[in-house]
Amino acid sequence: ILDMAGFEIFDLNSFEQLCINYTNEKLQQLFNHTMFILEQEEYQREGIEWKFIDFGLDLQPTIDLIDKPMGIMALLDEECWFPKATDKTFVEKLVSAHSVHPKFMKTDFRGIADFAIIHYAGKVDYSAAQWLMKNMDPLNENVVSLLQSSQDPFVCHIWKDAEIVGMAQQAMTDTQFGARTRKGMFRTVSQLYKEQLTKLMATLRNTNPNFVRCIIPNHEKKAGKIEAPLVLDQLRCNGVLEGIRICRQGFPNRIPFQEFRQRYELLTPNIIPKGFMDGKKACEQMIEALELDHNLYRVGQSKIFFRAGV
Repeated sequence: ILDMAGFEIFDLNSFEQLCINYTNEKLQQLFNHTMFILEQEEYQREGIEWKFIDFGLDLQPTIDLIDKPMGIMALLDEECWFPKATDKTFVEKLVSAHSVHPKFMKTDFRGIADFAIIHYAGKVDYSAAQWLMKNMDPLNENVVSLLQSSQDPFVCHIWKDAEIVGMAQQAMTDTQFGARTRKGMFRTVSQLYKEQLTKLMATLRNTNPNFVRCIIPNHEKKAGKIEAPLVLDQLRCNGVLEGIRICRQGFPNRIPFQEFRQRYELLTPNIIPKGFMDGKKACEQMIEALELDHNLYRVGQSKIFFRAGV
């Protein structure tokens, strides 16, 4: 079970919110890819005419803005190695590199936010204050050595692999992302975070996931009370509205021919002759009698597909 922090949009957001929102972008992309690529594969098996679209690609520009070379995290790491770098110089590099990026926005210099990112859940304003310090998260190597030599088995086990806390064991070590760390130099929080997230996503892609969206109706925990703005905000932030948008592009409702005939034949009396008739042919005659717009349905090899709301 993966119980992940939801998308966060506060009045002012920091490095922690970027990490959480970046993770949610990746998970929403997995949701889009899993649900709708599988749907489209079924359309293909059933011989349904459909323009194949990977809706997960909708989120790729924002993800690339954050984690690709010269992206936000890469530029943050770069600034961490410069002795005279500051949060201000980091923001200046961001603006210089991404001022024309469709998902990046430079905020008003008079405001308290330094830049904004257009996420799938909406625009999020970020303050870069203390980002360099948070990303370096320095830990003295002597402390690591001390904890590794602890006589307490539990403490020793936690610290047995110094890579976990961002310390390099070898003189020169290649990381998964091609970066090099030297002995005695800690690795940044963003480097470790990206590596851990990559491993998590690889694990999730090798499973058959089910997705659960939890909604709270109000903050008072009162039965029967629904705060519409609160619920709508959650639906937007946890990707439900995004899922609905994509779902409406296809044919989310489907029913086997035999079940369709049993359930709806009473709507078309005397249309289907008595005796045996092929299920597909019977359904086609019923649909024709009901005068449904062809854009609202498709007839497959074993079932009939309908658009949302039919």
